[in-house]
Amino acid sequence: MSPLYTRAVIGLGSNLGERSDTLSAAVADIVDPPEVRLLAISPIVQTKAVGGPAGQPDFLNMVVAVETSLPPRELLQHCHAVEQKHLRVRDVRWGPRTLDVDIITYGDVVSSDPELTLPHPRAAERAFVLYPWSLIDPAAELNGERVGDLAVKAADFADLETFDGFQSLTARDVTATHASGVPEGEWP
Repeated sequence: MSPLYTRAVIGLGSNLGERSDTLSAAVADIVDPPEVRLLAISPIVQTKAVGGPAGQPDFLNMVVAVETSLPPRELLQHCHAVEQKHLRVRDVRWGPRTLDVDIITYGDVVSSDPELTLPHPRAAERAFVLYPWSLIDPAAELNGERVGDLAVKAADFADLETFDGFQSLTARDVTATHASGVPEGEWP
């Protein structure tokens, strides 16, 4: 990574409209400017809404790692512009949305600014952020603990499912899969 660039982890989620298409387009929009370069992209996971009004559609979530020359606030403004491009409406806290883009980490920056708290204040409790992040960076740590270990402890881990557009497997099924790719107990 260039000394002019900082590594950032960004979480994306959608539970309205064509969720998968929105996430794909949003990743392209995030890395469109030359100041933001894609390093890694996680698989998509599906989960129940965490917090907010009851009865929301399930979310699709993913994480991307980027390197950027944008300062943290400018990266946040860029993420908000991507949300707006995808018609994000902020009517209800943690309500349904076409797109949610959150900066999870920005290098080693720690900030308690209410407008941009870093690392993201609830990331360590959310498997829908931690699990995909662990898949693209197994050695990643948050608050001194590996993100994969935090994911397993998160309250929403049991509801997490992989998403490929065709079928869903729970995260527990994925972690119980043999190297052959066949879930335990399903050998021919």
